[in-house]
Amino acid sequence: MPNASPLPRSTHHGRVDADHGRLLVQCADQPGIVSAVSTFLTKSGANIVTLDQHSTAEVGGCFFQRTEFHLPGLAAARDDLERAFAAEVADRFDMEFRLSEAARPKRVAIMVSKTDHCVLDLLWRNRRGELDMNVVMVISNHADLAEQVRPFGVPYFHIPATRANRPEAEQRMLELLRGNVDLVVLARYMQIISGDFLDGVGCPLINIHHSFLPAFIGAGPYQKAKDRGVKLIGATAHYVTQDLDEGPIIEQDVVRVDHRHATDDLVRLGADVERAVLSRAVRWHLEDRVARHDNTTIVF
Repeated sequence: MPNASPLPRSTHHGRVDADHGRLLVQCADQPGIVSAVSTFLTKSGANIVTLDQHSTAEVGGCFFQRTEFHLPGLAAARDDLERAFAAEVADRFDMEFRLSEAARPKRVAIMVSKTDHCVLDLLWRNRRGELDMNVVMVISNHADLAEQVRPFGVPYFHIPATRANRPEAEQRMLELLRGNVDLVVLARYMQIISGDFLDGVGCPLINIHHSFLPAFIGAGPYQKAKDRGVKLIGATAHYVTQDLDEGPIIEQDVVRVDHRHATDDLVRLGADVERAVLSRAVRWHLEDRVARHDNTTIVF
Protein backbone atom coordinates (compact mmCIF):
# COMPACT_ATOMS: atom_id res chain seq x y z
CA MET A 1 0.00 0.00 0.00
CA PRO A 2 1.17 3.57 -0.64
CA ASN A 3 2.44 5.49 2.35
CA ALA A 4 -0.24 7.61 3.98
CA SER A 5 -0.24 10.55 6.34
CA PRO A 6 -1.77 10.03 9.78
CA LEU A 7 -5.53 10.55 9.73
CA PRO A 8 -7.15 13.19 11.95
CA ARG A 9 -8.28 11.76 15.26
CA SER A 10 -11.07 12.86 17.54
CA THR A 11 -9.85 14.42 20.77
CA HIS A 12 -12.85 13.14 22.70
CA HIS A 13 -14.61 9.82 22.97
CA GLY A 14 -18.24 8.99 23.68
CA ARG A 15 -20.72 11.75 24.44
CA VAL A 16 -19.43 15.28 23.82
CA ASP A 17 -19.48 17.72 26.73
CA ALA A 18 -22.14 20.40 26.29
CA ASP A 19 -19.51 23.06 27.05
CA HIS A 20 -17.11 21.90 24.32
CA GLY A 21 -16.68 24.34 21.43
CA ARG A 22 -14.84 24.53 18.14
CA LEU A 23 -13.48 27.58 16.36
CA LEU A 24 -12.24 27.41 12.77
CA VAL A 25 -10.64 30.56 11.33
CA GLN A 26 -8.91 31.61 8.12
CA CYS A 27 -7.40 34.86 6.90
CA ALA A 28 -4.28 36.34 5.35
CA ASP A 29 -1.27 35.23 7.37
CA GLN A 30 0.18 37.94 9.61
CA PRO A 31 1.74 38.26 13.05
CA GLY A 32 -0.47 38.04 16.11
CA ILE A 33 -3.32 35.80 14.97
CA VAL A 34 -2.66 32.90 17.35
CA SER A 35 -2.12 35.30 20.23
CA ALA A 36 -5.31 37.24 19.48
CA VAL A 37 -7.48 34.11 19.27
CA SER A 38 -5.97 32.57 22.39
CA THR A 39 -6.22 35.81 24.37
CA PHE A 40 -9.87 36.27 23.40
CA LEU A 41 -10.81 32.74 24.46
CA THR A 42 -8.89 33.06 27.72
CA LYS A 43 -10.54 36.41 28.55
CA SER A 44 -13.91 34.79 27.82
CA GLY A 45 -13.24 32.10 30.43
CA ALA A 46 -12.45 29.28 28.00
CA ASN A 47 -9.78 26.63 28.39
CA ILE A 48 -8.10 25.67 25.09
CA VAL A 49 -8.07 21.88 24.65
CA THR A 50 -6.39 21.57 21.23
CA LEU A 51 -5.02 24.02 18.68
CA ASP A 52 -3.87 23.23 15.14
CA GLN A 53 -2.70 25.74 12.57
CA HIS A 54 -1.33 25.92 9.03
CA SER A 55 -0.05 28.63 6.73
CA THR A 56 0.20 28.10 2.99
CA ALA A 57 3.47 30.07 2.82
CA GLU A 58 5.99 31.68 5.17
CA VAL A 59 5.33 35.08 3.57
CA GLY A 60 2.08 36.18 1.98
CA GLY A 61 0.26 32.96 2.71
CA CYS A 62 -3.23 32.15 3.93
CA PHE A 63 -3.55 31.17 7.59
CA PHE A 64 -5.86 28.48 8.98
CA GLN A 65 -6.46 27.51 12.61
CA ARG A 66 -8.75 25.05 14.35
CA THR A 67 -9.22 25.38 18.10
CA GLU A 68 -11.20 23.21 20.48
CA PHE A 69 -12.04 24.74 23.84
CA HIS A 70 -14.11 24.23 26.98
CA LEU A 71 -16.28 27.08 28.19
CA PRO A 72 -18.81 26.61 31.01
CA GLY A 73 -22.25 27.69 29.84
CA LEU A 74 -21.26 27.69 26.16
CA ALA A 75 -24.78 27.09 24.85
CA ALA A 76 -26.12 30.20 26.58
CA ALA A 77 -23.04 32.29 25.80
CA ARG A 78 -22.52 31.27 22.18
CA ASP A 79 -24.33 34.12 20.42
CA ASP A 80 -22.64 36.80 22.53
CA LEU A 81 -19.29 35.01 22.14
CA GLU A 82 -19.70 34.95 18.35
CA ARG A 83 -20.55 38.64 18.17
CA ALA A 84 -17.67 39.59 20.45
CA PHE A 85 -15.18 37.50 18.47
CA ALA A 86 -16.33 39.12 15.24
CA ALA A 87 -15.89 42.62 16.66
CA GLU A 88 -12.66 42.10 18.61
CA VAL A 89 -10.73 39.62 16.46
CA ALA A 90 -12.29 38.77 13.10
CA ASP A 91 -12.76 42.36 11.95
CA ARG A 92 -9.21 43.24 12.96
CA PHE A 93 -7.68 40.47 10.82
CA ASP A 94 -10.32 40.45 8.04
CA MET A 95 -10.99 36.89 9.13
CA GLU A 96 -13.58 34.31 8.17
CA PHE A 97 -14.57 32.10 11.08
CA ARG A 98 -16.99 29.42 12.20
CA LEU A 99 -17.87 28.90 15.87
CA SER A 100 -19.80 25.76 16.78
CA GLU A 101 -20.96 23.73 19.75
CA ALA A 102 -19.52 20.23 19.52
CA ALA A 103 -22.53 18.80 21.36
CA ARG A 104 -25.00 20.07 18.77
CA PRO A 105 -25.11 17.54 15.88
CA LYS A 106 -25.33 18.93 12.38
CA ARG A 107 -28.49 18.25 10.43
CA VAL A 108 -27.72 16.08 7.40
CA ALA A 109 -29.67 15.02 4.33
CA ILE A 110 -28.49 12.10 2.21
CA MET A 111 -29.26 11.90 -1.50
CA VAL A 112 -28.97 8.55 -3.30
CA SER A 113 -30.12 6.82 -6.47
CA LYS A 114 -30.15 2.99 -6.59
CA THR A 115 -26.74 1.97 -5.22
CA ASP A 116 -27.06 1.24 -1.52
CA HIS A 117 -23.58 0.73 -0.05
CA CYS A 118 -22.78 4.34 0.85
CA VAL A 119 -26.16 5.43 2.22
CA LEU A 120 -26.58 2.30 4.35
CA ASP A 121 -23.03 2.63 5.68
CA LEU A 122 -23.63 6.25 6.73
CA LEU A 123 -26.90 5.35 8.45
CA TRP A 124 -25.27 2.37 10.20
CA ARG A 125 -22.33 4.43 11.42
CA ASN A 126 -24.69 7.12 12.64
CA ARG A 127 -26.76 4.56 14.58
CA ARG A 128 -23.56 3.17 16.15
CA GLY A 129 -22.48 6.66 17.23
CA GLU A 130 -19.50 6.81 14.87
CA LEU A 131 -20.93 9.80 12.99
CA ASP A 132 -22.38 12.49 15.25
CA MET A 133 -25.14 13.84 13.03
CA ASN A 134 -28.90 14.09 12.85
CA VAL A 135 -29.98 12.51 9.55
CA VAL A 136 -33.22 14.35 8.87
CA MET A 137 -34.07 12.80 5.50
CA VAL A 138 -33.01 10.61 2.61
CA ILE A 139 -33.94 11.86 -0.86
CA SER A 140 -33.84 9.59 -3.90
CA ASN A 141 -34.84 9.79 -7.53
CA HIS A 142 -35.84 6.12 -7.24
CA ALA A 143 -38.04 4.23 -4.78
CA ASP A 144 -35.77 1.16 -4.70
CA LEU A 145 -34.07 1.78 -1.34
CA ALA A 146 -37.11 2.88 0.69
CA GLU A 147 -37.49 -0.45 2.49
CA GLN A 148 -33.77 -0.65 3.29
CA VAL A 149 -33.78 2.84 4.80
CA ARG A 150 -37.01 2.35 6.75
CA PRO A 151 -35.48 0.41 9.71
CA PHE A 152 -33.26 3.42 10.49
CA GLY A 153 -36.31 5.59 11.12
CA VAL A 154 -35.30 8.26 8.61
CA PRO A 155 -37.93 9.87 6.33
CA TYR A 156 -37.48 8.75 2.70
CA PHE A 157 -38.59 11.12 -0.05
CA HIS A 158 -38.92 9.75 -3.56
CA ILE A 159 -38.56 12.61 -6.04
CA PRO A 160 -38.20 11.29 -9.61
CA ALA A 161 -35.47 13.24 -11.36
CA THR A 162 -34.26 13.04 -14.92
CA ARG A 163 -32.62 15.40 -17.33
CA ALA A 164 -36.09 16.26 -18.65
CA ASN A 165 -37.62 17.34 -15.32
CA ARG A 166 -34.50 18.47 -13.44
CA PRO A 167 -35.67 22.04 -12.66
CA GLU A 168 -38.97 20.84 -11.17
CA ALA A 169 -37.32 18.01 -9.22
CA GLU A 170 -34.63 20.29 -7.80
CA GLN A 171 -37.22 22.86 -6.76
CA ARG A 172 -39.08 20.17 -4.81
CA MET A 173 -35.81 19.11 -3.16
CA LEU A 174 -34.99 22.70 -2.25
CA GLU A 175 -38.37 23.03 -0.56
CA LEU A 176 -37.39 20.11 1.69
CA LEU A 177 -33.77 21.11 2.27
CA ARG A 178 -33.57 24.89 2.45
CA GLY A 179 -33.20 26.00 6.07
CA ASN A 180 -33.55 22.45 7.40
CA VAL A 181 -30.08 20.97 6.88
CA ASP A 182 -26.44 21.91 7.51
CA LEU A 183 -24.96 19.40 5.04
CA VAL A 184 -26.10 17.35 2.05
CA VAL A 185 -24.26 14.11 1.26
CA LEU A 186 -24.49 12.67 -2.24
CA ALA A 187 -24.14 8.97 -1.46
CA ARG A 188 -24.02 7.78 -5.08
CA TYR A 189 -26.70 10.18 -6.31
CA MET A 190 -26.40 9.74 -10.06
CA GLN A 191 -27.91 13.00 -11.28
CA ILE A 192 -26.02 16.18 -12.18
CA ILE A 193 -26.59 18.97 -9.66
CA SER A 194 -27.31 22.35 -11.24
CA GLY A 195 -25.74 25.64 -10.31
CA ASP A 196 -29.17 26.97 -9.32
CA PHE A 197 -29.53 24.13 -6.83
CA LEU A 198 -26.09 24.83 -5.34
CA ASP A 199 -26.95 28.52 -5.02
CA GLY A 200 -30.28 27.80 -3.39
CA VAL A 201 -29.59 24.95 -0.96
CA GLY A 202 -27.69 27.10 1.54
CA CYS A 203 -25.21 24.49 2.79
CA PRO A 204 -22.22 22.45 1.55
CA LEU A 205 -22.60 19.25 -0.46
CA ILE A 206 -20.16 16.33 -0.29
CA ASN A 207 -19.95 13.81 -3.14
CA ILE A 208 -18.24 10.44 -3.52
CA HIS A 209 -17.04 8.85 -6.73
CA HIS A 210 -14.53 6.27 -7.89
CA SER A 211 -11.07 7.63 -8.57
CA PHE A 212 -11.02 6.51 -12.22
CA LEU A 213 -12.33 9.93 -13.22
CA PRO A 214 -11.44 11.30 -15.69
CA ALA A 215 -9.66 8.19 -17.04
CA PHE A 216 -12.75 5.97 -17.41
CA ILE A 217 -15.81 8.14 -17.91
CA GLY A 218 -19.30 6.79 -18.46
CA ALA A 219 -20.91 3.41 -17.88
CA GLY A 220 -18.97 0.35 -16.82
CA PRO A 221 -15.86 2.00 -15.36
CA TYR A 222 -14.68 -1.13 -13.54
CA GLN A 223 -14.87 -3.23 -16.70
CA LYS A 224 -12.89 -0.52 -18.50
CA ALA A 225 -10.37 -0.54 -15.66
CA LYS A 226 -10.08 -4.33 -15.81
CA ASP A 227 -9.58 -4.21 -19.57
CA ARG A 228 -6.84 -1.60 -19.10
CA GLY A 229 -5.10 -3.64 -16.39
CA VAL A 230 -5.17 -1.04 -13.60
CA LYS A 231 -3.17 -1.78 -10.45
CA LEU A 232 -4.89 0.64 -8.08
CA ILE A 233 -8.57 1.44 -7.58
CA GLY A 234 -9.84 4.06 -5.23
CA ALA A 235 -12.37 6.70 -4.30
CA THR A 236 -12.53 10.47 -3.88
CA ALA A 237 -14.79 12.50 -1.59
CA HIS A 238 -15.06 16.18 -2.43
CA TYR A 239 -17.19 19.25 -2.00
CA VAL A 240 -19.59 19.84 -4.87
CA THR A 241 -19.14 22.83 -7.15
CA GLN A 242 -20.56 23.76 -10.53
CA ASP A 243 -17.53 22.07 -12.12
CA LEU A 244 -18.61 18.43 -12.33
CA ASP A 245 -16.54 16.17 -10.02
CA GLU A 246 -13.84 18.85 -9.71
CA GLY A 247 -14.63 20.37 -6.32
CA PRO A 248 -12.17 20.62 -3.40
CA ILE A 249 -11.01 17.14 -2.38
CA ILE A 250 -11.54 16.18 1.26
CA GLU A 251 -10.32 12.58 1.28
CA GLN A 252 -9.02 9.87 -1.05
CA ASP A 253 -7.85 6.29 -0.68
CA VAL A 254 -6.81 3.35 -2.85
CA VAL A 255 -6.50 -0.42 -2.73
CA ARG A 256 -4.08 -2.48 -4.82
CA VAL A 257 -5.39 -4.99 -7.36
CA ASP A 258 -3.77 -7.26 -9.92
CA HIS A 259 -4.47 -9.65 -12.79
CA ARG A 260 -6.11 -12.18 -10.47
CA HIS A 261 -9.00 -9.84 -9.64
CA ALA A 262 -12.11 -10.19 -11.78
CA THR A 263 -14.33 -7.24 -12.62
CA ASP A 264 -16.73 -8.23 -9.82
CA ASP A 265 -13.80 -8.12 -7.38
CA LEU A 266 -12.96 -4.59 -8.52
CA VAL A 267 -16.58 -3.52 -7.99
CA ARG A 268 -16.62 -5.02 -4.47
CA LEU A 269 -13.29 -3.51 -3.49
CA GLY A 270 -14.33 -0.18 -4.98
CA ALA A 271 -17.51 -0.15 -2.90
CA ASP A 272 -15.47 -0.87 0.24
CA VAL A 273 -13.11 2.03 -0.34
CA GLU A 274 -15.98 4.36 -1.28
CA ARG A 275 -17.69 3.63 2.04
CA ALA A 276 -14.53 4.30 4.03
CA VAL A 277 -13.57 7.47 2.17
CA LEU A 278 -17.05 8.99 2.32
CA SER A 279 -17.52 8.24 6.01
CA ARG A 280 -14.17 9.85 6.85
CA ALA A 281 -14.93 12.94 4.79
CA VAL A 282 -18.35 13.33 6.40
CA ARG A 283 -16.93 12.84 9.90
CA TRP A 284 -14.22 15.42 9.38
CA HIS A 285 -16.79 17.92 8.12
CA LEU A 286 -19.07 17.20 11.07
CA GLU A 287 -16.15 17.81 13.44
CA ASP A 288 -15.29 21.14 11.75
CA ARG A 289 -11.91 19.84 10.60
CA VAL A 290 -12.12 20.97 6.99
CA ALA A 291 -11.27 24.45 5.70
CA ARG A 292 -11.64 25.30 2.03
CA HIS A 293 -8.89 27.22 0.26
CA ASP A 294 -9.58 28.00 -3.39
CA ASN A 295 -10.12 24.54 -4.90
CA THR A 296 -8.26 22.66 -2.17
CA THR A 297 -8.86 21.82 1.48
CA ILE A 298 -6.92 21.89 4.72
CA VAL A 299 -7.97 18.99 6.95
CA PHE A 300 -6.94 19.25 10.60
